[in-house]
Amino acid sequence: MGAFFSKKLNCLGHAVTWYVLGKEMTNIDQYKVHEEPFYQAQGDEVVLYEAAYAARLPVMVKGPTGCGKSRFIEYMAWKLNKPLITVACNEDMTASDLVGRYLLDANGTRWLDGPLTTAARIGAICYLDEIVEARQDTTVVIHPLTDHRRTLPLDKKGELIHAHPDFQLVISYNPGYQSLLKDLKQSTKQRFTAFEFDYPAASVETEILAKETGMEKDIAAKLVKIGTTARNLKGHGLDEGISTRLLVYAATLIKGGVSPRAACRMALVRPITDDADIRDTLDHAIDAVFA
Repeated sequence: MGAFFSKKLNCLGHAVTWYVLGKEMTNIDQYKVHEEPFYQAQGDEVVLYEAAYAARLPVMVKGPTGCGKSRFIEYMAWKLNKPLITVACNEDMTASDLVGRYLLDANGTRWLDGPLTTAARIGAICYLDEIVEARQDTTVVIHPLTDHRRTLPLDKKGELIHAHPDFQLVISYNPGYQSLLKDLKQSTKQRFTAFEFDYPAASVETEILAKETGMEKDIAAKLVKIGTTARNLKGHGLDEGISTRLLVYAATLIKGGVSPRAACRMALVRPITDDADIRDTLDHAIDAVFA
């Protein structure tokens, strides 16, 4: 359960287009998820999401880093056979990056839709990943799309877009990184239905590693045990535990011929801490598990 290798559309990346009788047409098929992403359900989240999509309700997905939020959305887009446009939010992202801007070219100026506008026009699921990383004055542009209006004003263009009937807005963030400066306003939160994700149970996570990487289940179980040990240190020297994504990285290295201990140090320990004591504690746990 994780967005381990899902594709992301940069805020400045847009659809390939062609012109038919002078009209600009969008290649919707490029946004479809054509192959089923592996996703291991933990509860009734698939059924609940289908109900939310049927009513075109906005959805918020909360959970720690690498626990499967993005993979879940990718899987649902595949299951529903809907185009998916993903935006990796960041603190430099402006409203124009989302909705669009005028650009200069050889013939003067032309308007280029942003990813949010493209999604609203073609009826895609627009997924704003880690939305708290964006400035609050940027995220307010989504408000008219999340209530009964389902509209997107393009003030610079003087156009009001009525969202396609298939359009849905999805956002995600990690509550563990909330602060006064990085949190969603209540006026934004209360526009969404919400899922709360966490790391899977050990048996489920072992199954995920085995299916995602082809790793033998006994070794996958040992990796999960190390991950659990690190997660128990959250708040006691670690800001965040070892994610399912990192466990997949470790399993991939082991499948590639790297020794388990070296793979775990490289993929599980060194990325998450520079503290010598925490590092030594985790290294000892790895030695004990793979003794």
